[in-house]
Amino acid sequence: MIVADQVLEGRDAILTAAGHHPYARHSLRRGERPRGWRRDDAVGWLLPAEHGPAGGAIGAPGPAVDVFAGLLAEGVLLPGQWLHLPRLDPAALTGRLAVARHDEWDFLWATTAPPRQPEEDRVVRLTEADHPALAELIDESFPTTTSRPGDPRVVDWYGIRDGDRIVACGADRSRGDVGFLAGLTVAAGLRGRGLGAALTAGMTRALFARHDTVALGVYTVNVGAIRLYRRLGFTNALARSSVHLA
Repeated sequence: MIVADQVLEGRDAILTAAGHHPYARHSLRRGERPRGWRRDDAVGWLLPAEHGPAGGAIGAPGPAVDVFAGLLAEGVLLPGQWLHLPRLDPAALTGRLAVARHDEWDFLWATTAPPRQPEEDRVVRLTEADHPALAELIDESFPTTTSRPGDPRVVDWYGIRDGDRIVACGADRSRGDVGFLAGLTVAAGLRGRGLGAALTAGMTRALFARHDTVALGVYTVNVGAIRLYRRLGFTNALARSSVHLA
């Protein structure tokens, strides 16, 4: 049985219940009809299956787990799907949700453009003709990323060139009302030279032309990247736990 205080139908109702939080604005695309629930201090939702991750929530982790455990028991939520939850201790899932993978990361966002960086003018928008070079760079420098050429979630690719070679790249995976940076990487031999800061700043500035908020996700253990992003204005943070249901 789904344990919820209120059922929320549609994007507008969920955003209102979530106080229009940037994470909810990012997660919920315009034109979709997600289902949502409020329980105590948590607001959760399920996206249409083709758009995964399957669900997300903000607020208190305990009530969010209660709702999703009920959805799983009723067959609304399926094994093998992903949930983006408020940060929680893995022990809180024992006996409630069987988990194959648990990642901890931070959703960071900025509401003002970053300070201009020395190499920022080298950041350019890439085209489909650049996809082979992009794939080569990603395979060498960031093979675990889920952002790759041809991914329908990517709006645009940006990069920095060194002659015919692409030495830094990032994906614009904006959705909903919030600009979103993903898959940021620099060629291994050129790190520490300011290219990562230039790429992030240039992409962020480009996305602010279309959005009032720009965000990105970073694993909590990546302290160096978090330090860089905060220096560039990503000073707002929401701690997340992503779980892949077994």
